[in-house]
Amino acid sequence: MNKKQLWTMLEIIGMFALIQGTVGLVHKFTGWLGWGLVERVPFLDGHEVYGSIALVVLAFALFAAAESQKKA
Repeated sequence: MNKKQLWTMLEIIGMFALIQGTVGLVHKFTGWLGWGLVERVPFLDGHEVYGSIALVVLAFALFAAAESQKKA
């Protein structure tokens, strides 16, 4: 696996985390889109908002890491 593939994989994982975090927040506040993974994880029961926010932050961190390595 070369560097380009590695950073592409980081971007894909970041996009997945962003989608799942956003879906978790939308579901918690509106009741729509109940197909996210955050609602299915047992140890996050009652803490879905924090898990969703953590996924969104992780996604932005992965995007920043991938972007900084592309410029280097």
